[in-house]
Amino acid sequence: MSDDVRTIDGKMQRSNRIVAGVCLAFFAGMIGAAYASVPLYRLFCQVTGYGGTTQRVDHQYSDKILDRTITVRFDANTSGGLPWDFAPVKRDITMKIGETVQSDFRATNLFDTPTSGHASFNVTPELAGSYFNKVECFCFNDTTLKGGETLDMPVVFYVDPAIVDVPELKDIRTITLSYTFFPREGEKPVAATQKPAGTGINKNSDSNGG
Repeated sequence: MSDDVRTIDGKMQRSNRIVAGVCLAFFAGMIGAAYASVPLYRLFCQVTGYGGTTQRVDHQYSDKILDRTITVRFDANTSGGLPWDFAPVKRDITMKIGETVQSDFRATNLFDTPTSGHASFNVTPELAGSYFNKVECFCFNDTTLKGGETLDMPVVFYVDPAIVDVPELKDIRTITLSYTFFPREGEKPVAATQKPAGTGINKNSDSNGG
């Protein structure tokens, strides 16, 4: 074999290795992107308020409180076969814009075995999500209830006074905060034939009778 042939073979082998390396890197990148897409999208929503996603903040108070009130309504649901009665303790609260307040949600496991759930949330109107700041929220962790257990879960939040500077929101009077509890990821929905813990609760009634 001549030196020219060996040189050409060597170049082709190096070229093939480069192509194979690029393909492998691309494949690994696609897998990584698939795993990262959900948390990255969630982070994007939390930063921008896209889709009515609220903001999570570490500081507990706004820099100022306006002499103007806004009503926050609360909505609660369950999905995916989670056997819980889940509702706000109060259906709404009227507060000053910039004021930090706490509201509670109440969940009861209707069956006699432990079940776990994870809450998703959103705000309407969606544009208001960027100005609805949650200091404390049960939605950031899985929640497990023993059979028949009832748990009150607080939400601490405030509405950023900057909301009044947004032309589309300057006249806003009501914001709705909605939660939906799903079975914890990886758990099977509880069978509908499982024995409930007690007589059950009317899901359409307010927890505090109000």
